[in-house]
Amino acid sequence: MIKIAITGGIGSGKSYISHLLEDMNIPVYNADNEAKRLTVSDEGIRRQLVALLGEDVYKDGMLNKPLLASYLFSDPAHVLQINAIIHPRVREGFAAWADKRKDCAVVGMESAILYEAGFEDTVDAVVMVYAPLDLRVQRAMYRDGASEEQVRARVASQMDDEEKRRRAHFTVVNDGAQPLIPQLTEIIEQLKTGKFVQ
Repeated sequence: MIKIAITGGIGSGKSYISHLLEDMNIPVYNADNEAKRLTVSDEGIRRQLVALLGEDVYKDGMLNKPLLASYLFSDPAHVLQINAIIHPRVREGFAAWADKRKDCAVVGMESAILYEAGFEDTVDAVVMVYAPLDLRVQRAMYRDGASEEQVRARVASQMDDEEKRRRAHFTVVNDGAQPLIPQLTEIIEQLKTGKFVQ
């Protein structure tokens, strides 16, 4: 089994690429969604968050997102604390999920913060979804109903796309002009034949 990661900045089209891969019979684990789910459902995570932030971090069984956000954004060290609680469980979740799909030649993990979370060592290859910045901003504004200023602030908080592209094994250009399926097909062929640099 070959494990790949799908990453890219906001509005790059990671989720769309993941859906295309699933259409090609490559299952994809959404690490970002799983992190959100585990934050509510995993007893270990809940216990650690309550110990760190108090009982108010959960209200009526749901995560108190404003409280968590205010803690996260008040100090960069707080982000590391929270990530140290959540990311190991996401990593374990991906390993267990992949283990149940041993009959698949290729499986994927979609993660916006792949490098920031240190998840790149859980996969054999990284696929970076790349799109021009202005197009990404327009897509995210349309998708999220957000202002240009809000989207650009979120872009600025993420790892630079050029850095992600430099570190990735493959790049899919999702600029609306280049067909996606041929790009993905070529990547899958290279993965299956082992013709890529790890």
